[in-house]
Amino acid sequence: MSHLFSRLLFAGFLAASAPSWAVAQTVAPAETKEAAYTRTINERAGKIVDKIGPLAPATASRVQQIIAEQYRQLNEVHERQKTALAALKAQPKTDATAAAVKKAEDRTSHDLAKLHTRYLRRLGQQLTPAQVDQVKDGMTYGVLPITVRAYQDMLPDLTEEQKTQILVWLTEAREKAMDAGSSEQKHAWFGKYKGKINNYLSAAGINMNQAGKDWQARRAREAADSSK
Repeated sequence: MSHLFSRLLFAGFLAASAPSWAVAQTVAPAETKEAAYTRTINERAGKIVDKIGPLAPATASRVQQIIAEQYRQLNEVHERQKTALAALKAQPKTDATAAAVKKAEDRTSHDLAKLHTRYLRRLGQQLTPAQVDQVKDGMTYGVLPITVRAYQDMLPDLTEEQKTQILVWLTEAREKAMDAGSSEQKHAWFGKYKGKINNYLSAAGINMNQAGKDWQARRAREAADSSK
């Protein structure tokens, strides 16, 4: 189951015909690393806002800024931990360094928790709870709704209790993944909780390996039928 479950011709003439000093003045400076990062997180936040639905322009602008700021602050926390751990790994392994590693990790967890709470409060001041969920899905590649649909498609006989438990765990995974420092780490959180879900369903007597094979075969048949 775990493996089942993702981009001027006229201007050229002017440049060629202009004096050399004029050309030098019109050449744009190379984008700095900081400017490139700012552009990236603003674009990323903008794409999330675009999928929320119709928002007043002022609200959309505020939400985009809130999301972009969250990306920046998350990055600062993770980079701080990365720097601290790199320095500690260069030192001999002792009880003191092990304690320092734990302290750095604990500080990161504390800082992420504070950011998470503040972020959701700020979003909640601008958006409805359903729209906040859309932001969460946007930050985590829509893995939660995709995975819910996959489980229900693969296991159409799930009980309501099982469906609820799957949603609870995937929602918890999404909260963790929102604060992760990379796409790999975001997916890793979902992978961890999918394992938990699979163990839960296996304990209920469901053969997850066979269910996965049957699902793949069924999807293949459906794809073949639709192509006829």
